[in-house]
Amino acid sequence: FRVQYNSALGPYKGGLRFHPSVNLSILKFLGFEQILKNSLTTLPMGGGKGGSDFDPKGKSDNEVMRFCQSFMTELQRHVGADTDVPAGDIGVGAREIGYLYGQYKRLRNEFTGVLTGKNVKWGGSFIRPEATGYGAVYFLEEMCKDNNTVIRGKNVLLSGSGNVAQFACEKLLQLGAKVLTFSDSNGTIVDKDGFNEEKLDHLKYLKNEKRGRVSEFKDKYPGVMYYEGKKPWECFEGQVDCIMPCA
Repeated sequence: FRVQYNSALGPYKGGLRFHPSVNLSILKFLGFEQILKNSLTTLPMGGGKGGSDFDPKGKSDNEVMRFCQSFMTELQRHVGADTDVPAGDIGVGAREIGYLYGQYKRLRNEFTGVLTGKNVKWGGSFIRPEATGYGAVYFLEEMCKDNNTVIRGKNVLLSGSGNVAQFACEKLLQLGAKVLTFSDSNGTIVDKDGFNEEKLDHLKYLKNEKRGRVSEFKDKYPGVMYYEGKKPWECFEGQVDCIMPCA
């Protein structure tokens, strides 16, 4: 699907989502929400949303690539730098955007900025992968300032373990917070000592390269507890200062 909702301010702009829950109704709602989100940036962007109920989980790189190529074969006639600029969302990261980009370039023999979220090797923006996670933490930092406190020393529960959660954790560590949890659709891992940079690097390897599950984290760090089918706030016992939904 691709829902082009409103282009009063500029080209349609919104992510592509690959997840079994995707249907036309959800995308219409997300497309409407995107209009409001984009208008708040004050940039000349309209709102749209797209995706498929294709589930990349458990698929090989080749299977994902073939689906992305088929998807773009149909989508390419409806998008363009001045018409509609898709981006990533759930299930669509730099890998998927790269496959979509390659197919668009092959079919149209041009590339004029029709996709955002690409790898820097083919025209992506620096710090784009970090943007959402870092931004969430900066928002939290402003909330703390409003309440006359600071992030340093705070105990934080993170849900999720993908792009947003990984870079939110990275920024939280830089600001001196203690990150205690990560999760995925199967369960939650809890480290009462807090995740450090070494553990975060291993999580990035597990999720970004191995395409694994958080339960596998225990194989290298047996002191970490894993709770099957639980969310972070359902299984953590102890003092919590902040909860960040990053799934």
